[in-house]
Amino acid sequence: MLNRRQFLAFATAAFAAGCQNQAQLPPRPARPGTPGADGVKVSSDFAQMYRAMPGERFPLPAIDLSKIDPVYYRQLVDYSAPEPAGTIIVDTPNRFLYLTMAGGKAMRYGVGIGRAGFAWGGRARIQHKRAWPTWTPPAEMIARQPDLEKYREGMPPGLDNPLGARALYIFEGNRDTLYRLHGTADTWSIGKAVSSGCVRLLQQDVIDLYNRVPNGTPIVVRQA
Repeated sequence: MLNRRQFLAFATAAFAAGCQNQAQLPPRPARPGTPGADGVKVSSDFAQMYRAMPGERFPLPAIDLSKIDPVYYRQLVDYSAPEPAGTIIVDTPNRFLYLTMAGGKAMRYGVGIGRAGFAWGGRARIQHKRAWPTWTPPAEMIARQPDLEKYREGMPPGLDNPLGARALYIFEGNRDTLYRLHGTADTWSIGKAVSSGCVRLLQQDVIDLYNRVPNGTPIVVRQA
Protein backbone atom coordinates (compact mmCIF):
# COMPACT_ATOMS: atom_id res chain seq x y z
CA MET A 1 0.00 0.00 0.00
CA LEU A 2 1.07 3.61 -0.34
CA ASN A 3 3.28 4.90 2.46
CA ARG A 4 0.86 6.88 4.63
CA ARG A 5 3.16 9.83 5.24
CA GLN A 6 4.06 10.02 1.54
CA PHE A 7 0.43 9.64 0.61
CA LEU A 8 -0.69 12.60 2.71
CA ALA A 9 2.13 14.84 1.56
CA PHE A 10 1.82 14.03 -2.12
CA ALA A 11 -1.97 14.01 -2.13
CA THR A 12 -2.01 17.52 -0.67
CA ALA A 13 0.43 18.68 -3.32
CA ALA A 14 -1.56 17.08 -6.11
CA PHE A 15 -4.79 18.56 -4.83
CA ALA A 16 -3.26 22.02 -4.75
CA ALA A 17 -1.98 21.63 -8.29
CA GLY A 18 -5.10 20.09 -9.78
CA CYS A 19 -3.19 18.08 -12.44
CA GLN A 20 -2.30 21.17 -14.43
CA ASN A 21 1.06 21.65 -16.10
CA GLN A 22 3.92 22.86 -13.96
CA ALA A 23 7.43 23.98 -14.82
CA GLN A 24 8.98 21.49 -17.22
CA LEU A 25 12.17 19.69 -16.26
CA PRO A 26 14.99 19.39 -18.82
CA PRO A 27 14.15 16.63 -21.32
CA ARG A 28 15.76 13.25 -20.77
CA PRO A 29 18.49 12.25 -23.24
CA ALA A 30 17.30 10.10 -26.13
CA ARG A 31 17.69 6.38 -25.60
CA PRO A 32 20.63 4.84 -27.47
CA GLY A 33 19.39 3.33 -30.68
CA THR A 34 16.06 5.15 -30.54
CA PRO A 35 15.48 7.44 -33.51
CA GLY A 36 14.31 10.94 -32.82
CA ALA A 37 10.81 11.92 -33.89
CA ASP A 38 11.97 14.46 -36.46
CA GLY A 39 12.33 12.98 -39.90
CA VAL A 40 11.00 9.54 -38.92
CA LYS A 41 8.40 8.14 -41.26
CA VAL A 42 5.37 7.00 -39.30
CA SER A 43 4.01 3.60 -40.31
CA SER A 44 0.43 3.31 -41.45
CA ASP A 45 -0.33 1.16 -38.38
CA PHE A 46 0.63 3.95 -36.00
CA ALA A 47 -1.07 6.57 -38.15
CA GLN A 48 -4.29 4.53 -37.93
CA MET A 49 -3.86 4.05 -34.18
CA TYR A 50 -3.63 7.80 -33.62
CA ARG A 51 -6.14 8.87 -36.26
CA ALA A 52 -8.82 11.49 -35.74
CA MET A 53 -11.83 10.32 -33.72
CA PRO A 54 -14.80 12.31 -35.03
CA GLY A 55 -17.28 10.05 -33.25
CA GLU A 56 -16.20 11.21 -29.79
CA ARG A 57 -18.47 13.54 -27.80
CA PHE A 58 -15.87 16.20 -28.57
CA PRO A 59 -14.23 15.16 -31.85
CA LEU A 60 -10.53 14.51 -31.42
CA PRO A 61 -8.01 15.48 -34.09
CA ALA A 62 -5.35 13.09 -35.32
CA ILE A 63 -2.09 13.25 -33.35
CA ASP A 64 0.96 14.66 -35.11
CA LEU A 65 3.31 11.78 -34.35
CA SER A 66 6.32 13.65 -35.71
CA LYS A 67 6.25 15.56 -32.41
CA ILE A 68 6.62 12.41 -30.29
CA ASP A 69 9.58 10.06 -29.86
CA PRO A 70 8.46 6.77 -31.49
CA VAL A 71 9.48 4.84 -28.36
CA TYR A 72 6.37 6.28 -26.71
CA TYR A 73 3.91 5.03 -29.33
CA ARG A 74 1.44 2.49 -27.99
CA GLN A 75 2.60 -1.06 -28.70
CA LEU A 76 2.37 -4.68 -27.58
CA VAL A 77 5.66 -5.72 -25.96
CA ASP A 78 7.25 -8.64 -24.13
CA TYR A 79 7.05 -7.89 -20.42
CA SER A 80 7.73 -10.05 -17.38
CA ALA A 81 6.24 -8.93 -14.08
CA PRO A 82 5.19 -10.67 -10.85
CA GLU A 83 1.80 -8.97 -11.00
CA PRO A 84 -1.09 -10.90 -12.58
CA ALA A 85 -2.51 -10.13 -16.00
CA GLY A 86 -4.79 -7.11 -15.93
CA THR A 87 -2.55 -5.00 -13.67
CA ILE A 88 -1.56 -1.42 -14.56
CA ILE A 89 2.12 -0.74 -13.87
CA VAL A 90 3.53 2.79 -14.15
CA ASP A 91 7.28 2.78 -14.77
CA THR A 92 7.96 6.33 -13.62
CA PRO A 93 11.69 6.60 -14.45
CA ASN A 94 11.19 5.41 -18.02
CA ARG A 95 7.86 7.20 -18.64
CA PHE A 96 5.91 4.07 -19.53
CA LEU A 97 2.59 2.60 -18.44
CA TYR A 98 2.10 -1.14 -18.90
CA LEU A 99 -1.12 -3.12 -18.86
CA THR A 100 -0.03 -6.68 -18.16
CA MET A 101 -1.44 -9.50 -20.28
CA ALA A 102 -1.23 -13.27 -20.36
CA GLY A 103 1.79 -14.99 -21.87
CA GLY A 104 4.41 -12.50 -20.75
CA LYS A 105 3.00 -9.65 -22.82
CA ALA A 106 1.85 -6.14 -22.02
CA MET A 107 0.35 -3.16 -23.80
CA ARG A 108 2.80 -0.30 -23.33
CA TYR A 109 1.89 3.39 -23.45
CA GLY A 110 4.11 6.45 -23.24
CA VAL A 111 3.17 8.80 -20.41
CA GLY A 112 3.97 12.13 -18.82
CA ILE A 113 4.52 11.90 -15.08
CA GLY A 114 4.74 14.07 -11.98
CA ARG A 115 7.63 16.51 -11.83
CA ALA A 116 10.37 16.19 -9.21
CA GLY A 117 9.02 16.81 -5.73
CA PHE A 118 5.59 15.40 -6.53
CA ALA A 119 6.57 11.85 -7.44
CA TRP A 120 4.62 9.09 -5.72
CA GLY A 121 4.62 5.35 -5.68
CA GLY A 122 2.88 2.32 -4.26
CA ARG A 123 -0.08 0.01 -4.82
CA ALA A 124 -3.68 1.09 -5.20
CA ARG A 125 -6.60 0.48 -7.56
CA ILE A 126 -8.80 2.15 -10.11
CA GLN A 127 -11.96 2.96 -8.19
CA HIS A 128 -13.92 4.33 -11.13
CA LYS A 129 -13.59 5.81 -14.60
CA ARG A 130 -15.13 8.80 -16.34
CA ALA A 131 -15.51 9.64 -20.01
CA TRP A 132 -15.04 13.37 -20.69
CA PRO A 133 -14.82 14.19 -16.97
CA THR A 134 -15.44 17.50 -15.24
CA TRP A 135 -12.36 19.16 -13.74
CA THR A 136 -12.74 21.08 -10.49
CA PRO A 137 -9.80 23.28 -9.46
CA PRO A 138 -9.12 23.18 -5.70
CA ALA A 139 -9.69 26.28 -3.59
CA GLU A 140 -5.94 26.76 -3.17
CA MET A 141 -5.50 27.03 -6.91
CA ILE A 142 -8.40 29.45 -7.29
CA ALA A 143 -6.83 31.63 -4.59
CA ARG A 144 -3.62 31.78 -6.62
CA GLN A 145 -5.39 32.15 -9.95
CA PRO A 146 -8.60 34.17 -9.46
CA ASP A 147 -9.50 33.75 -13.13
CA LEU A 148 -10.37 30.14 -12.26
CA GLU A 149 -13.21 31.28 -9.98
CA LYS A 150 -15.67 30.58 -12.79
CA TYR A 151 -14.74 26.89 -12.52
CA ARG A 152 -15.25 26.59 -8.75
CA GLU A 153 -18.20 24.28 -9.37
CA GLY A 154 -16.34 22.46 -12.13
CA MET A 155 -14.99 23.02 -15.63
CA PRO A 156 -17.25 21.35 -18.18
CA PRO A 157 -15.84 18.52 -20.29
CA GLY A 158 -14.19 19.53 -23.53
CA LEU A 159 -10.99 19.64 -25.51
CA ASP A 160 -9.54 22.29 -23.18
CA ASN A 161 -10.36 20.42 -19.97
CA PRO A 162 -7.10 19.38 -18.19
CA LEU A 163 -8.37 15.82 -17.66
CA GLY A 164 -8.90 15.23 -21.36
CA ALA A 165 -11.10 12.58 -22.90
CA ARG A 166 -10.97 10.04 -20.08
CA ALA A 167 -9.92 9.88 -16.43
CA LEU A 168 -9.26 6.86 -14.21
CA TYR A 169 -9.41 7.64 -10.48
CA ILE A 170 -6.86 6.04 -8.16
CA PHE A 171 -7.95 5.03 -4.64
CA GLU A 172 -6.18 3.44 -1.68
CA GLY A 173 -8.88 1.45 0.04
CA ASN A 174 -11.81 3.87 0.21
CA ARG A 175 -9.60 6.96 0.16
CA ASP A 176 -9.22 9.02 -3.00
CA THR A 177 -5.49 9.58 -3.52
CA LEU A 178 -6.36 12.59 -5.73
CA TYR A 179 -4.17 11.10 -8.47
CA ARG A 180 -5.54 10.27 -11.90
CA LEU A 181 -4.62 8.57 -15.11
CA HIS A 182 -6.00 10.97 -17.69
CA GLY A 183 -5.78 12.20 -21.24
CA THR A 184 -3.95 15.25 -22.47
CA ALA A 185 -3.88 17.34 -25.63
CA ASP A 186 -0.32 18.44 -24.74
CA THR A 187 1.48 15.88 -26.87
CA TRP A 188 4.84 17.48 -26.06
CA SER A 189 4.45 16.40 -22.44
CA ILE A 190 4.64 12.65 -23.18
CA GLY A 191 7.94 11.27 -21.96
CA LYS A 192 8.53 14.22 -19.64
CA ALA A 193 8.00 15.14 -16.00
CA VAL A 194 5.59 18.08 -16.03
CA SER A 195 2.47 17.50 -13.94
CA SER A 196 2.02 17.56 -10.17
CA GLY A 197 1.46 13.88 -9.73
CA CYS A 198 -1.12 12.76 -12.28
CA VAL A 199 -0.12 10.36 -15.05
CA ARG A 200 -1.09 11.67 -18.46
CA LEU A 201 -1.53 9.78 -21.72
CA LEU A 202 -2.26 10.79 -25.28
CA GLN A 203 -6.00 11.14 -25.82
CA GLN A 204 -6.20 8.11 -28.11
CA ASP A 205 -4.14 6.08 -25.65
CA VAL A 206 -6.21 6.91 -22.58
CA ILE A 207 -9.34 5.94 -24.51
CA ASP A 208 -7.72 2.61 -25.43
CA LEU A 209 -6.70 1.98 -21.79
CA TYR A 210 -10.14 3.06 -20.52
CA ASN A 211 -11.77 0.47 -22.78
CA ARG A 212 -9.45 -2.32 -21.62
CA VAL A 213 -9.67 -2.05 -17.82
CA PRO A 214 -12.66 -2.41 -15.46
CA ASN A 215 -13.27 -0.64 -12.17
CA GLY A 216 -11.19 -2.27 -9.44
CA THR A 217 -8.13 -2.77 -11.64
CA PRO A 218 -4.98 -2.91 -9.49
CA ILE A 219 -2.29 -0.31 -10.19
CA VAL A 220 1.36 -0.29 -9.17
CA VAL A 221 3.46 2.89 -9.49
CA ARG A 222 7.19 2.20 -9.46
CA GLN A 223 9.80 4.84 -8.79
CA ALA A 224 12.81 2.64 -9.63
